[in-house]
Amino acid sequence: MSGGPARVVDMSNFDASRMLSFDLETTSVNPREARIVTSAMVRIDGREVDPVELLADPGIEIPPETTAIHGISTEYAREHGRPHDEVLAESIQRIRAGWRDGLTLIVFNASYDLTILRSQSPEFTVDGLVYDPFVIDKLKDKYRKGKRTLTDLCAHYSVRLDTAHEATSDALAAARIAWKQIKMWPELAAMSAEELMEFQAVGYYEMQTDFKKYLEGRGRDTTTVNTSWPMQG
Repeated sequence: MSGGPARVVDMSNFDASRMLSFDLETTSVNPREARIVTSAMVRIDGREVDPVELLADPGIEIPPETTAIHGISTEYAREHGRPHDEVLAESIQRIRAGWRDGLTLIVFNASYDLTILRSQSPEFTVDGLVYDPFVIDKLKDKYRKGKRTLTDLCAHYSVRLDTAHEATSDALAAARIAWKQIKMWPELAAMSAEELMEFQAVGYYEMQTDFKKYLEGRGRDTTTVNTSWPMQG
């Protein structure tokens, strides 16, 4: 399938009490080249919170600039990490299990993390509901000034972020933001799964198309501007 809206089957509206929040720390900012270093999945079902974090040996050198972000060196990953493809396969398996159980997949800037899964495992498809707090924030509060990194959004929504760029902490923070957003904009919870996916995908496309035109008007490179959500096409 393409990177556009998934066909969401047998799923109800987004329930913020039933989520699987997913986050990756990787080797590169380019999702088509990045390999997994850590993969975190936090399953939230009512009062039960079950975090799982997997450490991978990416099989390549981890650049110093990315080690500086997430703190994991090539040597540490080689010594303590599992084979990359095992971590990739388990991450996809856990995501699919969450969708089968009716959980919403929470991914901050989904077009990055989910594109990595597709790039490393071409058979990966989006088969359930995805909720992206980053995209929702930009669509529902589009004129707010300032940066919109996870750290910035945690401050804006008064959400705790234990350790930035630590996968489990980031996944938990994304889930907390999603919970706050649903309280702020209850109309999101009233949407069907298909409507919510379409709202995000179409909104992201329009937002990125406008950004591309802005760059073109200033003679700047637009080759890295992605317009597809929840995965790059």
